Amino acid sequence: MKNIILSIDGMTCSACSSGLEKYLNKQEGIEKATVNLVMANATIKYDEKKLNIVQIEEFVKKAGFKSLGEFKQIDLNKKNKTKKIIFTIYTFLAIVLMYISMGNMVKLPQIPLFDMHINTINYMSAIFIITVLFLIYGYDIIKNGYKSLIHKTPNMDTLVGIGVLTSFFYSLYNMYLVLNGNHEKVMHLYFESSAIVIYFIKLGRFIDGLSKDKTKEAISKLVTITPDKATIKRNGEFRKVTLDEINKGDIVVCKAGEKIAVDGIIVEGKAHLDESFITGESKPKLKEKGNTVIAGSMNYDGYIEYKAERIGKESTVSEIVKLVVEASSTKAPLAKIADKVSGYFVPIVILIAIIAFAGYLIIGQSFESAITTFVTVLVVACPCSLGLATPLAIVVCEGICAINGILVKKSEILENARKVDTVIFDKTGTLTYGKLKISEIINYSNIENNKLLQLAGSIENKSTHPISKAFIDYTKENNISLLNIDSFENIAGMGIVACINNEKIIIGNKKILEKYSIKNNHFTDEQSLAENGNSIVYIANEKEVLGLIGVNDIVRQEAESLIKNLNKLNIESIMLTGDNSKTAEKTAKKIGINKVISEVLPKDKANTIKKLKNENRFIMMCGDGINDSIALACSDIGVSVNDGTDIAMDSADVILNKNDLNCIFDLINISNKTVRIIKQNLFWAFFYNCLMIPIAVGALKPIGISINPMIASISMVLSSVTVVLNALRLRKIKNLK
Repeated sequence: MKNIILSIDGMTCSACSSGLEKYLNKQEGIEKATVNLVMANATIKYDEKKLNIVQIEEFVKKAGFKSLGEFKQIDLNKKNKTKKIIFTIYTFLAIVLMYISMGNMVKLPQIPLFDMHINTINYMSAIFIITVLFLIYGYDIIKNGYKSLIHKTPNMDTLVGIGVLTSFFYSLYNMYLVLNGNHEKVMHLYFESSAIVIYFIKLGRFIDGLSKDKTKEAISKLVTITPDKATIKRNGEFRKVTLDEINKGDIVVCKAGEKIAVDGIIVEGKAHLDESFITGESKPKLKEKGNTVIAGSMNYDGYIEYKAERIGKESTVSEIVKLVVEASSTKAPLAKIADKVSGYFVPIVILIAIIAFAGYLIIGQSFESAITTFVTVLVVACPCSLGLATPLAIVVCEGICAINGILVKKSEILENARKVDTVIFDKTGTLTYGKLKISEIINYSNIENNKLLQLAGSIENKSTHPISKAFIDYTKENNISLLNIDSFENIAGMGIVACINNEKIIIGNKKILEKYSIKNNHFTDEQSLAENGNSIVYIANEKEVLGLIGVNDIVRQEAESLIKNLNKLNIESIMLTGDNSKTAEKTAKKIGINKVISEVLPKDKANTIKKLKNENRFIMMCGDGINDSIALACSDIGVSVNDGTDIAMDSADVILNKNDLNCIFDLINISNKTVRIIKQNLFWAFFYNCLMIPIAVGALKPIGISINPMIASISMVLSSVTVVLNALRLRKIKNLK
């Protein structure tokens, strides 16, 4: 199976997106399709043995829409200038049409050349020609509405198309009667209704387009943080090239004041780089030979040459953009409800319009009154606001989260984070920085401390566990050379076993001693180290314990404030760690966590989470994203504290690129605000339709309240604008703190 994200043109409401989604999901070879209205894209999982991109794009075309190709980046300026010019021209034509057709109603000075009573032919010709121009302008609406009806997925365009064409052809018939001598019928021309309905629909879409562009600013900023060009070094020569011309393995040059072009590894030089856009760390980091660099980082003060490792779509920035777009393309539960309602809503509205039309004729009303009511019902009930209610709020919040270093992989997380009542934390690398230092060495062997640490450092150099760095740093700081390793085995939750010079060396916690039946009579020393807040590492051979190493870590400075904030929300915090119980409890007490579950294996962490979920708890697990992958997957929401370089491989639902635990509280807070806005939007969207459809049918005519198609189109636009402005209130949250 293969995934692709296509940019889609022509979608205007949730009925459009849900109709296309249903149509795509019916096609053989497509396993799952998710269509996003606000982002104007479709995420499609398909069998590449049965389908290719060309065939999928043909499906999109048959459904009444247009594929603009595979998503690459968001261009906010593309076509905007042309659209503004065209919209300005039609705004002028709309004013002219309204003046000619309705100016006399508000006592405006009449233009004799186009007076309906003096120059009837000129009057009819003018409003007819302008209306035809508007039909051309709204051709996409009519075409999409027709195709959607043919595919049995009627949408907003179907309602508008039927209403506009009905009004136009009825007016055309009356125009024919006028030309044949029945001059009274000039009062029954409704060309302007067709034209102005199209204008207001386009106005609404123009406003929606501007609003949607604003919601994409966060993503577009991520796209533009990398430079357009870079200098590469080939065969001793320096060449200025575009990013597309950089290949894996190329040596790229970055001078002071320039940005890193692609992800890579430094091969020469050193410099302080600003990576705050990814890590949230405001202080520039010193990078030298062997260190990784991230595309978009700013070089403050040095000269470096680095080998290109991850280019194009593989880069960290591209992965972030892809994750944000994919998250925006997933459907939150409330969005699914709105889409389902819209799918039933349009056919019901068409039925109501037909019943109203027939009812007016049956009770003896004029044909003109019946047809006007028919058109008014269709136009006023367009579910545009209903379609924008959820996705617009979700996309706004996705952008805010992305800018603040919170990458949410599924939009449903933004809806569900507010339900969290229990947050489980890993200790090392999560509640602590994971910057471990060897604080104490208790040597039980007859070899020197440095020899003992040489054995441990050589083995730990092959490990990815946070504790291993403490040993590696120690060997570097003390100029201890590393030995060759003959074999290496990682035992999850316990430690490492390796062979050096044909001797088996065992490193880990006390559980690994039990596994290899090594006698452990050093509990007093272990307790002493633990009381000082150390994590404890045993070093042993097959016969006996050689030494006990105390490794200390620094608790994150924001951990205590986070726990306090969670307590205010009545959210319980639990530490779940494989570390020694005394060490874990001391760390927990320091930051205010009351419940500690220690000395657990990775699989035991997952089992613990399952037990808590069986108590009807909604669990958020926060870990390092790799060592805690099983636990993250088992929780309702998995959160990874990440340095931002292995985003694509991470198994969590949420990645904290800022490496700041306070983002957990921010995520829960923004979830509450997002759902509140969505519920408000859905309420106003439903309230609008419940209020306006009866008025359009004529239920309030006895008390003098009625509307026509033009007023209906204006009210429809206002309902959409209300929803858009309400969703955009979320953009005031510039910083989630």
